[in-house]
Amino acid sequence: MKADPHMIQKKICMVGAFATGKTSLVSRFVHSIFSEKYQTTVGVKIDKKIINIQDKQINFILWDLYGEDEFQKIQISYLRGSSGYLLVVDGTRKNTLEKAFDLQKIVENAIGKVPFILVLNKWDLTNEWEITDTELATITQQGWSAIKTSAKTGLGVEEVFQNLAQKILEG
Repeated sequence: MKADPHMIQKKICMVGAFATGKTSLVSRFVHSIFSEKYQTTVGVKIDKKIINIQDKQINFILWDLYGEDEFQKIQISYLRGSSGYLLVVDGTRKNTLEKAFDLQKIVENAIGKVPFILVLNKWDLTNEWEITDTELATITQQGWSAIKTSAKTGLGVEEVFQNLAQKILEG
């Protein structure tokens, strides 16, 4: 697909704790692939994908940031210029939801209020799920958009990016 010079370009950051599936979600969305092999993101990995929404083409520039843990803090400079972000949680590890709440505040303090979606990844592992429906209800009552995904099966992945594009266009 040839790039249209009038195409809208939007920087999107993938934010979340260590090993929540950020890279796998990007691989599934951009290349339609999933690998069982775990790859640690060092720094940031950038991918692009053109999506069509509301008769417009948007070139998503996806910044896959390394996962935050007790040893690494998110680089605020990576967030600058973002039009939106996906806050990725591993549904099988409840502590990644708590980390997501902290990261959401960090991102908002760094770049202001921009559209985001809470991505509840690894839905294919529902028998290992640690986040309750009650917790999810509380999140959505706060006005957050939350979508269950599986980078492995592809469930919800396209929907997440389409919804974020919609929020950005409405913004």
